[in-house]
Amino acid sequence: MLNVKNIKMKKRKICVFTGSRSEYGLLYWLMQNIKKDRNLKLQIIASGMHLSSEFGSTYKEIEKDGFKIDKKVNMRLSSENITGVAKSTGTGLIKFAKAMADLRPDVLIVLGDRFEALSVASAALFMQIPIAHIHGGEVTVGSIDDSIRHSISKMSWWHFVATKEYRKRVIQLGENPKRVFQVGGMGVDAIKKTKLINKENLQNKLGFKFGEKFFLVTFHPVTNERNNAGKQIKEILYALSELKNTKFIFTAPNADLYGNIIKKHVYNFVTTNSKKCFFFKSMGRINYLSVLQFVDGVIGNSSSGLSEAPSFKIGTINIGDRQKGRIKASSIIDCSPKKKSINSAIKKLYSRKFQQKLKSTKNPYGIGNASKKIFSIIKNKRLPKNLKKEFFDL
Repeated sequence: MLNVKNIKMKKRKICVFTGSRSEYGLLYWLMQNIKKDRNLKLQIIASGMHLSSEFGSTYKEIEKDGFKIDKKVNMRLSSENITGVAKSTGTGLIKFAKAMADLRPDVLIVLGDRFEALSVASAALFMQIPIAHIHGGEVTVGSIDDSIRHSISKMSWWHFVATKEYRKRVIQLGENPKRVFQVGGMGVDAIKKTKLINKENLQNKLGFKFGEKFFLVTFHPVTNERNNAGKQIKEILYALSELKNTKFIFTAPNADLYGNIIKKHVYNFVTTNSKKCFFFKSMGRINYLSVLQFVDGVIGNSSSGLSEAPSFKIGTINIGDRQKGRIKASSIIDCSPKKKSINSAIKKLYSRKFQQKLKSTKNPYGIGNASKKIFSIIKNKRLPKNLKKEFFDL
């Protein structure tokens, strides 16, 4: 008689790709769930900014958190010109194919819309590995990421979206509604599950004393606008220089086109104003979320200002078009990348009326638990026998 207890079930191999500090912060709890499940095998491919000393060699944070990185794929040739990004994407396609041929995952998890994600998703598509895509259906008019995000959606088998509107958009792309799941925002999930650091300990850890007025500043290049990065960051810094009794923590821009131009101007500003400014290549996920507790607001064009800051009931000065098209909470103040417009937005943020409105702010990206929902589906849904997809017509 067959002894069922002695039969070892084949573990489902779930490969998680991460190419940046912010993306890893969103994936952390999902990775923990997979790692702890005895019927699943977590595989990790780290690439992009994680492997660059210029951006803090953040793969070390992944390892420090207790994860084993199965493959480190160095694909980055240059992100400072369009040719370099195109070449890096091609290099990644070759190297990711090799990595996945070695790992043979049953599912590849990809979050977001960067060129590194496009590269690894393309390799998985050709190798007939089902892709689970997180945060599809969103729109960012000012960034090339918009096209990349929708492209990855078309390559993917499962879709995990943040809102009802984004689910509709993925279906509009022709994806089967039965495989498009509204789970909420991963950033909200990270906030709810992370034990944040108190003010005194955080100041000691960062080596920076917070001010009575205090902002977190992150500005990324608007990659669909050529040669505007320098002009825009100068306008922002001019506006910030006029604020009295105010301190700033700057975080580095992503490894995008024109990113070094922004970094150069920010670094010079911080050096000149060292008593009131601090610059981080990478703060780390816990430090970053902990700082959000104590700032008056977020300034720049990071998606975090839209998806995470509202949960702390703080204002966001959203500058320019990079995030144009994304769903926004009432705590978001849009402005142009001009000094006068930025100053007006900051004045509005401190107004009594706006501060009162912040108390009732609701985050449109949900109340958490996205990681658990994704985990349950990835674990329990039957793997496809083939990846034939019929276009779903509306």
